[in-house]
Amino acid sequence: MTEKILILDFGSQYTQLIARAVREANVYCEIKPFNSKIEFDGTLKGIILSGSPASVNEPDAPNVDIQAMLAKIPVLTVCYGAQLSAKNFGGKVEKSNKREYGRAQLRIQKEDIIFQNVPNNSQVWVSHSDSITQLPENFELLADTDSIPVAAFRKKQDTGNSLHGFQFHPEVYHSSEGKTMIKNFLVGICGCQQNWTPASFVQETVDKLKAQIGDGHVIMALSGGVDSTVAATLIHKAIGNRLHGIFVDNGVLRKDEFQNVLDIYERVGLNVKGIDAKQMFYDALAGKSDPEEKRKIIGKLFINVFQIEASNMLEAKFLGQGTIYPDVIESVSVHGPSQTIKSHHNVGGLPDTLHLSLVEPLRYLFKDEVRKVGLELGIPADLINRHPFPGPGLAIRILGDITPEKVD
Repeated sequence: MTEKILILDFGSQYTQLIARAVREANVYCEIKPFNSKIEFDGTLKGIILSGSPASVNEPDAPNVDIQAMLAKIPVLTVCYGAQLSAKNFGGKVEKSNKREYGRAQLRIQKEDIIFQNVPNNSQVWVSHSDSITQLPENFELLADTDSIPVAAFRKKQDTGNSLHGFQFHPEVYHSSEGKTMIKNFLVGICGCQQNWTPASFVQETVDKLKAQIGDGHVIMALSGGVDSTVAATLIHKAIGNRLHGIFVDNGVLRKDEFQNVLDIYERVGLNVKGIDAKQMFYDALAGKSDPEEKRKIIGKLFINVFQIEASNMLEAKFLGQGTIYPDVIESVSVHGPSQTIKSHHNVGGLPDTLHLSLVEPLRYLFKDEVRKVGLELGIPADLINRHPFPGPGLAIRILGDITPEKVD
C-alpha cells in the first residue's frame, strides 16, 4: 500500500502548493476539507494543517481535534493551523497591529530536525493578520523574525508524536528553504520512504484498473489533450482493446488536427474511432455569435454524439475520463471559509442516463505529474507537450457566426 500524508484544508489559497511540495518529494498526499473523517490506517504517516483566511478567534472558526491526531501520528501546522494549535493547547493568539504580509528573514533560535540543511536567516513568506503572542507552557520557540515573535515552534515531547508549527508559508516559492523544511517533516519526522514515482504510480494504477474493470469494456471520449490521452493509455495498458476511444471532429479543431491526433493514437496503439460530425456542429451553430451560447451548443452536441456511439456499444459498462486532481479539489467546497472555485466538465460532466461506472485513473494527479506519467508510459513527447486546445476551439476564436469558410 502507498504511504500517504493528509493535508487538511481550512480554505487557504495556498493549500494546493503544500500538496505540490509533498508530491515533489516523491510522497503521495491527499487534500481533504478540515472537517473530513480521518482514516488512521497503516498508510497514513502524517497530517498537515493548512492556512486559512479565517481567524482562530472568530466564534465559528474552523476547528479540529489536534490532540487526537497527535495520539496517532506527527502533525505539521501552517499559518492558521499553527495559530489553531497554539490556541487549542492554551497559548494566546491576538490581532496583529498591522497585517503582516511579504518577505521576512527566519532567525533560527533552536536546532531542530525540521531545520536540517536550512541556513539561518533564510527568506520566508508571511501572510496573516493574527499573531501567536504567547506559546502554551509545554511548547518551545524554534524561530522568529523581525516582526513575528513566534515564527516556528514545537510541542515539547519526551515520547509520542511531534507537533510543529510555522507562522509562515513554507509551501510558496518565496520561502527559499520551505520545501526543505517540508521534506524534513516528511522524511525525518514521519519516516516516509519517498517511493511514490511515475513508475510506481503506473504499476499500482494498472493493477487497480484490472481489478476495477475485470473483463469489462470501457468507452471513452478523447480530445487529443494530454489528460485524456494518458488516462486512455493507462486503461489500455490494463485491458487492451476492450477500451473503445471516440474522437469527434466538431468542425472547429485546429488545422489538420483530426487526422494528426488519430495518427498519434494509432502510433500509441490505442483503439480509437474517429467520427466526422463537422456538418452537424455547423448546422447547430448557424447564425449563433454569442461565445457562451456557442460553447453550450458545442458541449451539448458533443454529449449527444457520444451518447449515440455509447448506445451502439452495449458491451461497455464503464466510462473512462481524464479527470485530474485540481478538477476534483476545485469542485469540493471547504465548509465555510472557501467557496467552490468552479464546477468542472470532467467532474460529473456526462449524463446519468448512460448508466456507466466511472473509471478515472488520473483523479489524484496534478497536471505536471500527468505529463511525467505519460512519458513513463512511452507516449510521444510531442503529444505530452502539445498546447491544449479547449473543446469550443475555433468557435470561440472566430467572431460572429461560424461557417466552414471562416474555420478554413
